Amino acid sequence: MNTISIIGAGIGGLALGNILKQQSYDFTIFEAAPEIKPVGAGIMMAVNAMQIFDRLGLKEKIENAGNKIHGISITDESLKPITKTSIPALEKKYKSCNVAIHRAELQKILAENIGNEYIRLNHSLDKIEKNGNYSLYFDNGEQTESKIIFGADGIKSRTRNQILNTGTIRNTGQKCWRGLVTFDLPEQFDQEAVELWGKGKRFGFVKISEKKVYWYALFNEKNHKRYFGLTESFKEFHPLVSDIMEATSEENIILNDITDLSPIPLWYSENLCLIGDAAHATTPNMGQGACQAIEDAYIIGRLLENNKDFNAVFEEFQKIRRKKVDYIVNTSWKIGRISQWEKGNTLRNFFMRLIPDVTNQKLAEKIIRLEM
Repeated sequence: MNTISIIGAGIGGLALGNILKQQSYDFTIFEAAPEIKPVGAGIMMAVNAMQIFDRLGLKEKIENAGNKIHGISITDESLKPITKTSIPALEKKYKSCNVAIHRAELQKILAENIGNEYIRLNHSLDKIEKNGNYSLYFDNGEQTESKIIFGADGIKSRTRNQILNTGTIRNTGQKCWRGLVTFDLPEQFDQEAVELWGKGKRFGFVKISEKKVYWYALFNEKNHKRYFGLTESFKEFHPLVSDIMEATSEENIILNDITDLSPIPLWYSENLCLIGDAAHATTPNMGQGACQAIEDAYIIGRLLENNKDFNAVFEEFQKIRRKKVDYIVNTSWKIGRISQWEKGNTLRNFFMRLIPDVTNQKLAEKIIRLEM
């Protein structure tokens, strides 16, 4: 029997594993995939996540594997700035900066720091039942018992669906292509993330290592039938956009729907707690999905330092985290709507340009300040 089982070796599950290991807990992580391999694309670890990695002794390793980002810009189709958030003052205050990195690189660093002996691959959860302890049944025919369960199994969480019977996945009506490419960006974008807003579509790019660029392209779904090719549909954007897309081979592009989870009343049940997307999946418009999962793991760790009663910790954890997470889910949804307007864009851009820098800084700090 396992004392503690973590379902899912995504970034949240691996962050929690690192924190539990630091506190000498005995745990097992069960992951559906047969290996932790380079799927997905780039990801931004914001200052909040990097502060936590610092406490785990992993900050430098992650910085070295990725690319430090000191500014985030929103522009119009022709790369003319709308807003820019540069955070040197906040970097100094929190002794960390944003890092753009390949998702698989990050997972590898987190998994290696835990150790393979804690991770069971090829274990896709089929059924979970509570009879005294929890019984876990996996697709590969194996089963095990566990006293404490952490559901870190994403927006379609089986842990949540079977034990808490809750959760509605909301579709934004937006499609997102993500790509990875070897590309020489103009030097001015070396340490900056950029998102171009057009009519009913946008394009973002960021350098994640010496030679690699991660990009994404979003459409309102009702339009996406009209377009024959990705490049064709961004022809009114700055030529850099089509250059990046044309340099990307097809096998390095993935397509997803943009979804989130409408807020659920409880993230926990007896001896069981959800973290990350399983509890509060958000759209990617604030770059905070994985960062909030890492914060969940961190807060659980902080609470366990003073209280070994997991159920009391779970209750306190939700109390501490709820407000910030709901704010991020709701704000991210709104940004997704505004950024994909089909009409009134010139007016939107005009008003956004009037927002003082200090307001953008305050918003950034609200997100990167840890609750404990």
